[in-house]
Amino acid sequence: METPHEDNFYQRKGIKILGIRLPPWRSPLAQVMLTGFVCFLCPGMFNALSGLGAGGQVDSRVQSNASVALYTTFAFVGFTAGTALNYFGAQATLAFGGLGYAMYSASFLSYNHTKNEGFVLFAGAFLGVCAGLLWCAQGTVMMSYPMESEKGRYIGLFWAIFNMGAVIGSCIPIATNWSSPDNGAVNDGTYVGFLVLMLCGAVLAFFLVPPEKIIRKDGTRVQRVHHPSMKREIYGLWETIKTDTYVLLLFPFFWASNWFYTYQQNCYQLFYFNLRGRTFTNLWYWLAQIFGALAFGFFLDNQRIGRRKRAIYGWVILCVAVNSIVSRTFSRFLKIGHNAGQRPVNDLTDKDFTWYLLLYMAYGFQDAMWQTYAYWMMGALSNEPRKLAYFAGFYKGIQSAGAAVVWRLDGVQYSYATLFGSSWGLCGAGMLLAIPVIWRRIKDTELTQEDFITPAEKDIVMSDAKQVVLAHEGGA
Repeated sequence: METPHEDNFYQRKGIKILGIRLPPWRSPLAQVMLTGFVCFLCPGMFNALSGLGAGGQVDSRVQSNASVALYTTFAFVGFTAGTALNYFGAQATLAFGGLGYAMYSASFLSYNHTKNEGFVLFAGAFLGVCAGLLWCAQGTVMMSYPMESEKGRYIGLFWAIFNMGAVIGSCIPIATNWSSPDNGAVNDGTYVGFLVLMLCGAVLAFFLVPPEKIIRKDGTRVQRVHHPSMKREIYGLWETIKTDTYVLLLFPFFWASNWFYTYQQNCYQLFYFNLRGRTFTNLWYWLAQIFGALAFGFFLDNQRIGRRKRAIYGWVILCVAVNSIVSRTFSRFLKIGHNAGQRPVNDLTDKDFTWYLLLYMAYGFQDAMWQTYAYWMMGALSNEPRKLAYFAGFYKGIQSAGAAVVWRLDGVQYSYATLFGSSWGLCGAGMLLAIPVIWRRIKDTELTQEDFITPAEKDIVMSDAKQVVLAHEGGA
């Protein structure tokens, strides 16, 4: 049992959870933030690079083909990544995932000198494998570690940290290409900066704590993930589809969630802005993502409204936002095409620049709302890490399959109007098919008795926490 002396020890050294003092870095908040910083340094920098349009190159074909390879392997690995995550754990999965991002940046650095398109394609395919694993681990941590009442805020916080990587990453090409108002490719320093930061992200993943060592503030625990054989895990993937068949209705919502990036980045961004303009608008796009994720995440955690009602209201808000923002560019995308000679390529000093910038920021805000709602919706369906690992894998796998298709369409020069119209239509279809899941499956709580820590486990956790703190101090 806990003694006054032990209570004082934990008051000095950690955080209190129903009388239990744990080191601060073992709190759900700290772990979600750590995962956010891994994504800050890896996919966050990747987003900054992609947001330049054509991966910082002039010809979008090479980057589009690499994206096809990326999202094809991502789709396959992402769909089964929950199996690998449950078997190997989040630490190893996140760390390995970070390596692919560094190779992708290195391939464009090489392309600046050698025009070796094969290396870029290989790096894209390898990144697909790595990204599938990283995003599955990220999604599981973000959805299973927080309390039910905090999931929206934690998802918004993660999305803000992650996109801050893209914001800061966007400063690299601004600084290194500011004196290049022409429409050329970014220089070597841009790619080197991304490469170094991405490698740091892979190393940071090793500081993640196993889920069984996490206890939430309300006394509930993150359920232990058992590691059966790989064969049993693969069967578990199929079992999840059979027992939770409703998840199939969310697949169109998942499919649409990355489709619109192509028309935003390789159509709108690449068509309307020159190199300096793209580096600047890229920064504001990711800033808008931060505000969108935080605002919508806090709304989805509003405790004055029941969780089921929040799911319904959130759907309505998202539907209005998507249709309002996308409809603003309907007429424009019927008129523009791939012909470089017809591009307005706006610079910062042009009179129409601010209008185009604001619309691009609205796209970023809309994307953040979509991703936040998707993760919050999945997190509302279960608290079990193993099941959420499968859900996260489904999400990233289906999402990436859609992205592979749309990047291929861009690579073979389908019209901008086709890419734009298909994005709008898929968003609408995805939202409509999600209604039965939101209406019938999301409840005010998914907590069960198994989620709560027992008195015996409390004593074990206290003893373990004290040993961890003392070992840390001894090592220091």
